[in-house]
Amino acid sequence: MRSRDQPVWDKPQPVERPAPAPLSREQIVAAALAIADAEGLASVSLRNVAANLGVGPMRLYRYLSTKEQLLDLMVDAVYGEMSSVDSTNSDWRGALRSIAHRTRTVARRHPWFTDLLGGRPHFGPNALAHHEQIFGAVNGTPGFEHIDNVMRAIRTVFAYVIGAISSEASQLRNERESTLDEAQWRAASWPYIQRLIATGRYPMLEKIVRDATHQSPDVEFDEGLECVLDGIAARFQVHAKGKTAKRPSS
Repeated sequence: MRSRDQPVWDKPQPVERPAPAPLSREQIVAAALAIADAEGLASVSLRNVAANLGVGPMRLYRYLSTKEQLLDLMVDAVYGEMSSVDSTNSDWRGALRSIAHRTRTVARRHPWFTDLLGGRPHFGPNALAHHEQIFGAVNGTPGFEHIDNVMRAIRTVFAYVIGAISSEASQLRNERESTLDEAQWRAASWPYIQRLIATGRYPMLEKIVRDATHQSPDVEFDEGLECVLDGIAARFQVHAKGKTAKRPSS
């Protein structure tokens, strides 16, 4: 296997020779995180990271081989920011609710993180520890004695979380790039929306505008998450009389 094809976790960190600017893998990742947080993922390159650190780009290749490895390290650093799940807690809903909120919190801190969540699995040490804790918090609780049920429940929650935070991140990007803030955009759009409603061709749009409760993003996220958890409970969990729901035959 070529050195550049090795997983970054198997690439030993070299012994640094004396140099004007001391360097480490941790410093490289911190610089990359700062660039991504301030300018977006597209601005992250080995050249830009090297410039941020005041070193030549070639020095970085002693610590990693490709930009993909740098992204792996960045993602794992963000996983490390998530607090551990209490795997001794028998409340599976509380465990999944907690990790959903913490994932949303770090995604707000690092908006680019959402773009890397839905791709290939993450096998960094922080990511593995994170997922081990999540599975451990759910596995073996009533309704989740079978590992397939555990995986389905966790994947379902993560599908909701990734979709929700991706939508929020997209909206934030649009607001940053737009010349109008949210209130100004709504004010500018309102006459057009009124004209659409007046045509009578969009009764559902009219109902949404007139009757829907337009809640804050925090409340919308919480209520959507509870709907997902209720659905998981109905599919796998214990009924009121204490009997576990039977798994439908395939």
